[in-house]
Amino acid sequence: MELIGPTSQSFISQRTRLHYADWGNEDAPPLILLHGGRDHCRSWDWMAEKLRKDWHVICPDLRGHGDSEWTNTGVYTVSSYVYDLAQLIHQLELAPVTIVSHSLGGNVTMRYTGLYPENVRRLVAIEGLGPSPKVQEKIAETPWYEHRKQWMEKKRDASARSIKKYDTFEAALDRMHEANSYLSRSQAEHLTRNGAIRNEDGTWSWKFDPHLHAWPQDDISLAQLEELWGRITCPTLLVYGNDSWASNPEDDGRMVHFGDNVKVSAYERAGHWVHHDRFDDFVAEVQAFIE
Repeated sequence: MELIGPTSQSFISQRTRLHYADWGNEDAPPLILLHGGRDHCRSWDWMAEKLRKDWHVICPDLRGHGDSEWTNTGVYTVSSYVYDLAQLIHQLELAPVTIVSHSLGGNVTMRYTGLYPENVRRLVAIEGLGPSPKVQEKIAETPWYEHRKQWMEKKRDASARSIKKYDTFEAALDRMHEANSYLSRSQAEHLTRNGAIRNEDGTWSWKFDPHLHAWPQDDISLAQLEELWGRITCPTLLVYGNDSWASNPEDDGRMVHFGDNVKVSAYERAGHWVHHDRFDDFVAEVQAFIE
């Protein structure tokens, strides 16, 4: 029998309708696949197809992304994303759940796992630790109030700027492919088809909220974040691409904050999107790890 795609479902968190793709097989163990910033849930389609026979695969759209609603304020804090994930797991009664996540999604899932270690069975996070120690040092050179003023300027710019429009779908596709040259043309087309929307005038725009570019300053401290990392008790796999801009925690010293249950896997010929760049190898490693 030919497999069909996922169904579109939604739940309410913080008075906001959030979307998730449900790949069925409800009697199987739950598996959440959580995307990164300015991405969308359908970027996991290839992986979901591989795992759906053994898992109940659920792929959420973060607020302000994909087919989830935008916030009225245009302010997106990591704490809000963590709460949304907590609500999804609570409302669907998924705990203990297995999670595979990417970038911003990895940051969110690692915080959630530190808060509720008993709720996560196994965790895979692709480049999800956030800014490296070197970047954190650079950020600290600027007073906190200057960062706050810069954020206000970015918010004003975002509110004044028109949503980016592409005259044709092919133009949006070209931009997607330019952003990640490791993608095949067919991969880029699938991501663009599900990540863009056609406007009334026939142009195309990305589904994510333009205000996501203005990253708010309200967050937990670095020390609190490191404490959450240390609270993770489930087997955890941190994945990195050797051609990525992200800093490997085995090289920058951040592994000191984790226990023996956390290990790192690095991929040659891969950038930030390891799950696309080295798909077959990544899926094989993940399948073995989360079994």
